[in-house]
Amino acid sequence: MLTTRLAAAHLPVRACQCSFCRRHGALTSSDPAGTLGFAVRVPVALLRYRFATGSADFLLCARCGVYVGAVMEEDGRRFGIVNLNALDARADLTQVPETMDYSAEDASARRVRRRARRTPMVDDKGSG
Repeated sequence: MLTTRLAAAHLPVRACQCSFCRRHGALTSSDPAGTLGFAVRVPVALLRYRFATGSADFLLCARCGVYVGAVMEEDGRRFGIVNLNALDARADLTQVPETMDYSAEDASARRVRRRARRTPMVDDKGSG
């Protein structure tokens, strides 16, 4: 669950151009002033995927394959993003997606960006 003081129409919407996000049709968002948690009823139904940089866990549903979001840990804290297409309230999110290309970032730059832009995580089941 994403908790934010931003109205749905003001949440930033990003469309990463990597092959993973394009194939999943991912539109992600975060709010550094909000909180984010992923509640998982059946823990074995949550798959975690790490790309070569190993800097974040990408969360997928083992049953339907939907990419739900990603979580990064840094200095004992966790930060995440949510795939807006996985939310029931997707129709309320009207921002035009900003096209993003992170391919020039190394793992260190990626972690700095993520810590600054992503939402702090709360301790829901499955998020840690």
